[in-house]
Amino acid sequence: MPSDYAKSLGARLRAIRTQQGLSLHGVEEKSRGRWKAVVVGSYERGDRAVTVQKLAELADFYGVPVSELLPGGAAPSPLAPAPKLVIDLERLSQLPKEKAGPLARYAATIQSQRGDYNGKVLSIRQEDLRSLAVIYDKSPVELTEEFISWGVLDAEARRAVESF
Repeated sequence: MPSDYAKSLGARLRAIRTQQGLSLHGVEEKSRGRWKAVVVGSYERGDRAVTVQKLAELADFYGVPVSELLPGGAAPSPLAPAPKLVIDLERLSQLPKEKAGPLARYAATIQSQRGDYNGKVLSIRQEDLRSLAVIYDKSPVELTEEFISWGVLDAEARRAVESF
């Protein structure tokens, strides 16, 4: 029977994972098998003890301080998932390739990986925006504003980058 502390720790782990838009399988994929879905799930349920070393490694993987994972303090903030970044693929297809080529190639790669070919919109994660910002040599905030001006992101996307 898991202790209350193990359950609280697990709830914190789950909150951080879901904030980042990751499923248990997504954690396994993103970590290239370093973190098995079944193991992370057992940590989240409190069914399996997590060592301090593993907890530090998980915090590093999620990009959060270890203190965010430990019960007893304030809950991880925010508990709600980050606002979604939704690329308008129809608008993207109308833009000149010189301007939007990198974004179009990145979006096509994500669609291929997900098998998602609805052709209208594509949700991306904050980490995708960070990668795109490197490609475009801009900050994530600057790139978000540019994508909004192109019409490929709506103004709601600004909320998603407030934490940058």
